[in-house]
Amino acid sequence: MSTHLIAGLGNPGPKYAGNRHNVGFMVVDELARRWGASGFRDKFKAEFTKVAVDNDDVVLLKPMTFMNLSGEAVQAAMRFFKVPLGQVVCVHDELDLDFGVVRLKMGGGTAGHNGLRSMVEHCGGPDFARCRVGIGRPARGRPEHHVLSDFDSLERAELVAVLDLGADMVETAIREGVRNAMNRHHNRS
Repeated sequence: MSTHLIAGLGNPGPKYAGNRHNVGFMVVDELARRWGASGFRDKFKAEFTKVAVDNDDVVLLKPMTFMNLSGEAVQAAMRFFKVPLGQVVCVHDELDLDFGVVRLKMGGGTAGHNGLRSMVEHCGGPDFARCRVGIGRPARGRPEHHVLSDFDSLERAELVAVLDLGADMVETAIREGVRNAMNRHHNRS
């Protein structure tokens, strides 16, 4: 029996709830719903809940530190639950993927994503799984404004399917490993 930690990245509070930057929170909420979690509690500068999936414990975590300091909360939860870096899955928004595309990968760089940068700095390096939920780059304007804006009406119509795909990928990664999840789900985007 092992423990996995799924960290969905986002910003706390109702002002940010529908932002593209908060898709990590949204996928974690979908997993909590799907797995019948009993509700989130405050600890580690985060909201967390713990569930059993097959024979493993899974901690679902939403850092409440704001995106740029996400690694502080993730590292505190990793230490408390004794989760090695290889058992961490980070769910985050990805400018370099079109909206509707969801990809899983193990390790890699941060591509300028401050939440990922914070995780690499605080959690022991880049060797954790990432569920990258595409939000696309804006046609014009600065990326910072794009990530902190809400999904438009066309995107909102598809968002449930995108969040389901992200949750399916994470669930398969927990149950069968990252490579199997990639092989099974990458053609669904």
